[in-house]
Amino acid sequence: MARVQLALNVDDLDAAVDFYRKMFGTEPAKRRPGYANFAVADPPLKLVLMENPGRGGSLNHLGVEVATTQAVRSEIERLRSEGLATAEEFGTACCYATQDKTWVTGPDDESWEFYTVLGDADVLCNVPDDAEAERGACC
Repeated sequence: MARVQLALNVDDLDAAVDFYRKMFGTEPAKRRPGYANFAVADPPLKLVLMENPGRGGSLNHLGVEVATTQAVRSEIERLRSEGLATAEEFGTACCYATQDKTWVTGPDDESWEFYTVLGDADVLCNVPDDAEAERGACC
């Protein structure tokens, strides 16, 4: 299993959830304060919505969800062999899930992650509340 992830900043989470529920014909897979995600079967897509008033309609980050930690490690090796710098996070909380992941930055400063979900988490991310509020999200 692998699917592309698109994480969007939205001004109004309720309105965005309603729109994407209708657009893709599916309910959110996860919904928490300021956060929702959809596991869309067709086309295979993980759509993440992050409430970030004033930044609605902008890209938060991009990603590729993979099935296992070994797949994340394989991506790290592949990216490094291509000369790309990676930033690894294992056992981290992000998007109300425990994840293993690596980050790589594109030529226009866009953030991409390769990640696997290990389980649910009770927090949006592993950063202090003030830092999270300042950034608008952990990702």
